[in-house]
Amino acid sequence: MLTVSLRSRAGKWIMISTILASSMAFIDATALNVVLPALQKSLGASGADLFWILNAYLLMLASLILIGGSLGDKLGRKKVFMAGIFIFICGSAACGISPGVTYLILFRIIQGVGGALMIPGSLSLISSSINPDERGKAIGTWSAATTLVTMGAPILGGALADSGLWRYIFFINIPIGIAALLMLGFKVYETKDQDTRQPLDFQGAMTIAFGLALLTFGFLRIPAVGLHNLQAYGSLGAGILLLVIFIVIEKNSKQPMMPLSLFANPIFTGTNLLTLFLYAGLGAGMLFISLNLVQVQGYSQLQSGLTFLPFTLMMITLARFAGSLADKFGPRLLLIFGPTTAGAGLLILSFIKQTAGPSDYWTTFFPGYIVFGLGVSFTVAPLTAAVMGSVSDHFSGTASGVNNAMSRIAGVFANAIFGALAVLFFISALQIHLRDTTLKPYEKQQVIARAADLGNAEVPAGITGNEKQLIAKAYHESFISAYAKIMRISSGLGFLAGLTAFVFVKRQGGGGKK
Repeated sequence: MLTVSLRSRAGKWIMISTILASSMAFIDATALNVVLPALQKSLGASGADLFWILNAYLLMLASLILIGGSLGDKLGRKKVFMAGIFIFICGSAACGISPGVTYLILFRIIQGVGGALMIPGSLSLISSSINPDERGKAIGTWSAATTLVTMGAPILGGALADSGLWRYIFFINIPIGIAALLMLGFKVYETKDQDTRQPLDFQGAMTIAFGLALLTFGFLRIPAVGLHNLQAYGSLGAGILLLVIFIVIEKNSKQPMMPLSLFANPIFTGTNLLTLFLYAGLGAGMLFISLNLVQVQGYSQLQSGLTFLPFTLMMITLARFAGSLADKFGPRLLLIFGPTTAGAGLLILSFIKQTAGPSDYWTTFFPGYIVFGLGVSFTVAPLTAAVMGSVSDHFSGTASGVNNAMSRIAGVFANAIFGALAVLFFISALQIHLRDTTLKPYEKQQVIARAADLGNAEVPAGITGNEKQLIAKAYHESFISAYAKIMRISSGLGFLAGLTAFVFVKRQGGGGKK
């Protein structure tokens, strides 16, 4: 397959177009969290509505992302990538003009379909088009640029939310997507499998789509209904069963959409396990840092977004360099050092108690951010390069789809499981504080009933005077206790990711293709 130099005109067009298209998904994912309060007020949305506005997109994305990668390999990576961009910007435009919550949730599903076709396509195009000895550097450039957008998006979202312009979070995708489509259409060559005569694996595609959808839905319902509800354990059980059936189908298929032989490569297997552990830890850690800053430490939404600037600058400075190191020396040492260091950063952040607010930032959150950011900066590009380098070029879309599916499922795990755990930790700490009060049993039940709001929990209306102050303080201290435990579990997942690299990523070369 013809490849081009990263420094060539064709290589630059590939990088610019893939970064632009990927940026839409990253803006949407991070900035939307910040504008939710403004969106909620504008549309009269309930807390459950907000939950589904976030996760309707995630549900479709996790369900279809493997199919998106496989379609790109078969039908043409540029073609499927462009189709995903078009669907995504149509869904974004519809979200921007949504008259109500129900419409917004439906249009978020359309965005998810577009994202599933679009997200694997960016890395697949880079991996199949850029010279092998420059892929780590190319992926590092992509990682740095998309991380800049990811970390800058909350600042943009905060500014738009404060101005009452939350709909522009969706509208901003339209010019970006159109620019990417024009570049891809006129400046980027098509790449696909040489053998395109074989039919698509529809049995496998449908099975994995429904399996991941049910698994994702089950995880998302746990915080609302509990693990013992049929919606939770029924969905999880059915999802696991379908994934087992999918493996059987792929094992017996002559043209599987996800060849199981890929997992015979320990680097491919190990890096995907690493992705699952690391992104679950990162997702939970960053979510609860943000909640802590805004709900307990007194930061505004904009100030919360600005706290991540050191992290962003480190990614911009180091990600490309880390990719170059992976090209030169192989990914092994970087994939041990990076996640372990990120885990250490999360551990440092777990010890933060009540602070005086933004004025204390440099001596409280900043040191942990530096260690955390250093670890992530040295992980993202080598990890992606190791995944894409462990398979042959005609499986690049499939490999990207598998790895992206792992990171999305890890995100679901972070949102659902860690959210439920945080409430349990919060209630446990709160019950200890309630022993020192003179509240009646029914009043204590009212206090505990607000635990699902975590740091936003408000003292029930019937409680006044000194007891009100005690309960308000108990809410804050209980959140900090829950935050510390979640951050330490997240830290442990970072250490586990580093251990996974130590066990599985044995070779020093970044290639090792089969």
